[in-house]
Amino acid sequence: MSNYVVAVTGASGAIYAVRLLQVLMSAGESVHLCISNSGVQVLGTELGLMVDLRRFSIRQLFPQVPEDAVEAPAELPLYGGFRPLPNPMRLDRLKYHRFDDFSAGIASGSFLTRGMVICPCSMGTLASLAGGHSENLIQRAADVHLKERRKLIVVPRETPISSIQLDNMRRLAEAGAVVLPAMPGYYHGAQTIPDLVDFVVARIADQLGVEHRLMKRWGTAADPA
Repeated sequence: MSNYVVAVTGASGAIYAVRLLQVLMSAGESVHLCISNSGVQVLGTELGLMVDLRRFSIRQLFPQVPEDAVEAPAELPLYGGFRPLPNPMRLDRLKYHRFDDFSAGIASGSFLTRGMVICPCSMGTLASLAGGHSENLIQRAADVHLKERRKLIVVPRETPISSIQLDNMRRLAEAGAVVLPAMPGYYHGAQTIPDLVDFVVARIADQLGVEHRLMKRWGTAADPA
């Protein structure tokens, strides 16, 4: 079991974050979750999820899960159409941190992790990271991953992209981050929106070194399901 940090900010693509959480918890990994105010707005707008950052519960992201459950099914009705995951989600593997709580372990380089993903990553967050800002826990945790030379993955979802935004991506890449835009591929036989979501989440999982069977890989003959 490894520690991974997942941050959700105010770009479109909240479904990528929810699916990533499913995959990591199904794999038995320990997830440290942080959500920005704007991330809450996108979760509400795109998925109809009402998240309270002061009284957060994982069931705000997975409302079908019973209050006393420690595990959640590999397939949930709200997110139907996705491939069932090989194992139930271990809800006790998730720890939530408020975005303004600098006392959280992930604010320090002495707290060991295997990597951090900002998914989706807003252009404002991207610019803050490129400028070296640490004005909230998401930015601080990302700054820690850069300075400690740990895996930092940013998943921007924006179009078109200005020269300023491109330069911010370049600066982050040069600092050691992986810039992984939410750009689904179609060569794996995608037929549904969940297939396209899983393509992006699969690439994130690959970068983190987390095993999965979310998509058919190029050069393989059989479907992974």
